Amino acid sequence: MIKTYFNGKAAIWDRVAAEKDQSKLQQMVARLDIRPGSVVLDVGTGTGVFLPLLIQSLGSDGKIVAIDIAEEMLQRARMKGFNGAVAFLNADAAHIPLPEASVDSVVCYSSFPHFQDKPRALMEIYRVVRSGGRLFICHTSCREAINGLHNGIPEVTHDVIPEEDEMRWLLSAAGFVEIEIEDNHENYLCRASKQG
Repeated sequence: MIKTYFNGKAAIWDRVAAEKDQSKLQQMVARLDIRPGSVVLDVGTGTGVFLPLLIQSLGSDGKIVAIDIAEEMLQRARMKGFNGAVAFLNADAAHIPLPEASVDSVVCYSSFPHFQDKPRALMEIYRVVRSGGRLFICHTSCREAINGLHNGIPEVTHDVIPEEDEMRWLLSAAGFVEIEIEDNHENYLCRASKQG
């Protein structure tokens, strides 16, 4: 159902749903500690709203693998012409088609609430990130605003950011350590690491 919903929204997503404030996106990516030259997995990339900023952070030697369950969203992202800097994969977060320990960082920008099997998705993310690698779950709005927005849309009414205690438990259960969660009126940022 979630795949059908996002495929149906792909054509209008950038116009009606994507973050318009580039400064908010720039501030967020600056807080992610993305190292130049590293390999980043962007889970739930959608139409690729966050990709230009990730590309800037990574520099010419960096690589991005962008996955999304909705092929129409990926098609929109591909059409933006990132010139080989990004590899696109049509995949579910709960079944990531990458080898173990193959990426340095994982970014879930504006996508985590829509993971239908959050425990399994976090286990998969843990599997593909290298030792010492980081996971970033981020939004340019607070948890309350995101959940309130989703509660008003029947197709995604249950797609929410868990409360902090549950979020910490989910991440810990998947194996992550050094969990930090910031939730304020401007944004939501959860950081976690895979022990080195």
